[in-house]
Amino acid sequence: MAATGLQQRKLFINGQWEDAASGRSFESINPAKGEVWATAPEGDAADVDRAVMAARAAFESGPWGSITPTERGHLIRRLGDLVKENIDYLAELETLDNGKAIRETGGVEMPAIANWYYYFAGLADKIQGETIPLGNSMLNYTLREPVGVVGAIVPWNSPLLMIAFKLAPALAAGNTVVLKPAEQTPVTALEFAKLVERAGFPPGVVNVVTGFGETAGAALVKHPEVDKIAFTGETVTGQIIAREAAATLKHVSFELGGKSPHIVFADADMDNALIGAASGVFVAAGQTCVAGSRLFVQRRIYDEFLTKLSERAKRIRVGDPLLRETQMGSQTSEEQVQKIMSYVDIGKAEGATLLAGGGPPEDPALSGGYFFTPTVFGDVENGMRIAQEEIFGPVIAAGVFDDEDELIAKANGVRYGLAGGVWTQDIRRAHRVARRIKAGTVWVNCYRRLHWASPFGGYKMSGYGRENGLEVMSLYTQVKSVWVDLAEKTPDPYAS
Repeated sequence: MAATGLQQRKLFINGQWEDAASGRSFESINPAKGEVWATAPEGDAADVDRAVMAARAAFESGPWGSITPTERGHLIRRLGDLVKENIDYLAELETLDNGKAIRETGGVEMPAIANWYYYFAGLADKIQGETIPLGNSMLNYTLREPVGVVGAIVPWNSPLLMIAFKLAPALAAGNTVVLKPAEQTPVTALEFAKLVERAGFPPGVVNVVTGFGETAGAALVKHPEVDKIAFTGETVTGQIIAREAAATLKHVSFELGGKSPHIVFADADMDNALIGAASGVFVAAGQTCVAGSRLFVQRRIYDEFLTKLSERAKRIRVGDPLLRETQMGSQTSEEQVQKIMSYVDIGKAEGATLLAGGGPPEDPALSGGYFFTPTVFGDVENGMRIAQEEIFGPVIAAGVFDDEDELIAKANGVRYGLAGGVWTQDIRRAHRVARRIKAGTVWVNCYRRLHWASPFGGYKMSGYGRENGLEVMSLYTQVKSVWVDLAEKTPDPYAS
């Protein structure tokens, strides 16, 4: 199935394909070319309302509520099978929409995504309550029930993976979902809805509304019939959602920004650490919240490590993301390129040393797209803006450290706490430093590992709530306590 060519798509609401109520649409840009390649409906509050009410009806009175947990699991597993059957097509769509290299979307992400649906399909009929011993005359047990209608808002850097993070556990728990993809990457969510339809989910269980954050996204957050918002994206947007959701006391969970410390001790295996340091930032063209963008290298190996890292960065093949030989694709938007360039200028002005990259590639064949070269700064002080603020691009800000206590103070000296990495052959140090880093995920002698069974989320301004694994089910269920009096006679508090 070919994914090329200009295509007009429709919203997916209550099992039907519809135009936006306003009749408006917006363009999706192929960032590797800087050209329009598809259009999507510009959904707004009216479309969100239809989708939410369809989800509410499916949850309250539709067949979804009467389907057994095991049957839910079968449907979710079928969805995973369809993802697996359409890996090449979905990978091409994702690459055309956000510019990520096909070797990443097709070689890594899409093959893994099916496993999220398989894992949570198996979990659907294992969501259990507890019996609490309160004495012989009283039975107390808990029920773990779905929260209801979930509004899932996903970012543009890994749309289909982020959909899996939210949709698979939400459905496993018995919720219904209204999905709002980022306006930069609307296509994959709408095409994915076709797989939902083919899998046989009842109408209204999964709905997809494309549009802009200020209209469709805001309407979803404010809607009184939405019980929970699950959001992955930028921290400032998360703060806005938290304030808006408070008005209706929605459940909320956030996976937000990051400025993760990536630490290399002098005893580390240098070759492996170099691979980790480069791939920890340059994969996905640096557009990942867990990017190990703050590199800390122990003084004894600092100069050698930075020299080798810079050489490695210069060798990375930036180019057409649809070509298998391309190692790094484009940024997702022109705005992102301008943002990265502004931070390069800031880094130079702050006194950091530019060791590699620092601008768009020189290849004229790439001039129409939104490309940026792998960039390495050395001599970075922890107070510099390039060390404190999330750039969300292929930029490493490297600094030096001497001892562990100094390192920990620097590593934790940002407002974020999403992830971190430690390279050392000292097992005691590895565990000690992992405990001291204030982050939701710490990798030791590896980086950027994610798994459907392992919890993922942030500390501090990187959000709250954990996705993946058994832990995520607490986000999509609520606990009911049931008391049953087994005594034959009820005590009378007013007896004389």
